[in-house]
Formats: sequence, structure tokens, C-alpha cells
Amino acid sequence: MNIYVMTDAEGLCGIFDKEQVNSDGSRYNECREYMTREVNVVVEALKEAGADRIYVRDAHGGGNNVIWDKLSDKAYRYIIGNTGKDRFIGIDDCDGVILLGYHAMAGTRGAVLEHSMSSARIQNYWINGMPAGEIAIDSGIAGDFNKPVIMVTGDDYACREAKKLLPWTVTCEVKKSTALYGVMIPPMKQAYALLAEKTKEAYGKLKSMKPLVYDKPITFRVEVVERNAVPNPYAKPYLKIIDGRTYEVTADTMEEALFRHY
Repeated sequence: MNIYVMTDAEGLCGIFDKEQVNSDGSRYNECREYMTREVNVVVEALKEAGADRIYVRDAHGGGNNVIWDKLSDKAYRYIIGNTGKDRFIGIDDCDGVILLGYHAMAGTRGAVLEHSMSSARIQNYWINGMPAGEIAIDSGIAGDFNKPVIMVTGDDYACREAKKLLPWTVTCEVKKSTALYGVMIPPMKQAYALLAEKTKEAYGKLKSMKPLVYDKPITFRVEVVERNAVPNPYAKPYLKIIDGRTYEVTADTMEEALFRHY
């Protein structure tokens, strides 16, 4: 079976500060190293569990975080940089999805580096009236391709969010959040051993997992941080203005809804 690994940054073990996850941050090199190491742990564990092809998509920021010459040679393809409107490019060839290094949705009190897509722009998202973050969005995109999310990794808040949305999925809690910019973490070897164990468990349970598919058409509501960030409805006639900070788009798929709202 083939697996798609979608990796973010804020939920990686060892990440706790915005200076680590911003490309111009003073500690950004730590993020690159930690992401590369966690990807390698997951790739190696998947191969040991019997996976055939493994696709890895660097999905944090501009998608140029992993260090190519330090990546495991056991993956089939690494997807780095801009993929246009194909957020999960290559997913058709896969049987299940892992969301690696994910974080809690915007407004989750106490969760480390909580946000939804953009902390500078987005206050809240709703999918068909349900509060949603990146775990819900990406699980829905995968679901529209009939692919189940078999594992979500991140802090304790992200794992609880994932379990509520995807009760069948395996979660891997690599750290406990103590504040927006603070975590309690195990030693690196312990964290990576847990990550490998949970990856193998998730792969073994793949056939019992199911995709998350939202009712269609999808209504995607967006509340922005600033009033003047609401898009111009004349440029986007499919957009419905709710108030000075909130608008909605409808779409036939989760991926289309995500890209329509920008």
C-alpha cells in the first residue's frame, strides 16, 4: 500500500516558538532540521511496516523547509515548493494519509502556535457550520479523493481535535502544550521512538479507517482578523458577504472551497 505524508511545522516535536517556524525567524534552521528528522522517522517506519510507495509533501509555508540531501532515500517522491491548486498532488496513487506536525485550530486556548492557515489574516473557519482548522480542511480534501487520514501528530490539543473529528484515526502526541509559545517535551529519542511506533500502528490499521467526506455543496465560512481583508465580491461573484469581517464561499469539493476563499 502507498502512503501520503503531509507535513506542517507547528506540531513537530521541539517546535514551540514562532521564530522557529517563520522563514525569516532567528531559529528557523531548527524547524528545517526537525521537520527533516521527523519525516525520516515516519518514512523508515512505514517501510518497515511494509509500505510500498511513500509520498512526502512539505506543506508548511512555501513548502521549502525540508533539507533535501538529508532526507531518507526510502521515500518514493518528495514534493517541495508550490503545487498550485493541487494541495495533495500525487494522492491518487496512495491508499492513506498521514498529517505530520499539525496544530490546533485558531482560537484553541492554550495550544502551542494555534492558528488556521494564517495567524495574520484568519480569525476563524467553519465547514458547513462546524468550527474548523487545518486538520479538518486537509482531512476533507483527502476524503474527497476517498483517502482516509490514518494518523495525525502534534501537541495534545491537536490530537484531541483530530480524535473528535476522526475517531478512528491514530494520534501521536509528541508534546504537551503549556502556552501559546511553550511545550513540555520528551527527549528526542523517546519522541521519535513513539512516532515510529504510532506510524506502524496506523499503517496496520489502514484497512479499518474511513475517509472524511463533508456534505456537498460545502459552505466554507471565513472570519478575517481585519475588516479590510474581506475580498471584493465584484471580483468574486460566488462570494457572499456576511458582515465586515465574515464571508462565505460554496464549492463542490473541500479543495475548491479552500482555494476559492483566498
